[in-house]
Amino acid sequence: MEISEFQKHIENVYGEDDRERGIAASVAWLAEEVGELAQAIRKGSQQQRIHEFGDVIAWTFSLANQVGVDLEEALERYITDPP
Repeated sequence: MEISEFQKHIENVYGEDDRERGIAASVAWLAEEVGELAQAIRKGSQQQRIHEFGDVIAWTFSLANQVGVDLEEALERYITDPP
């Protein structure tokens, strides 16, 4: 699946609920998921790591949708001018 397709999918499935929740709450959810990912990396199983990576990615895409960021455009610099 292409990045843009996944971003549209997240919008279609979660967009309305995520906008109702709001940006601040969504940032808090993302931060919580990053913490869960860190714990899974340190102490979890491979399945837990896969699950938590998925959560972090999904919340990142949700936030990008809420603030109008095209993630393909955001990632382009890692191809054209890596930091």
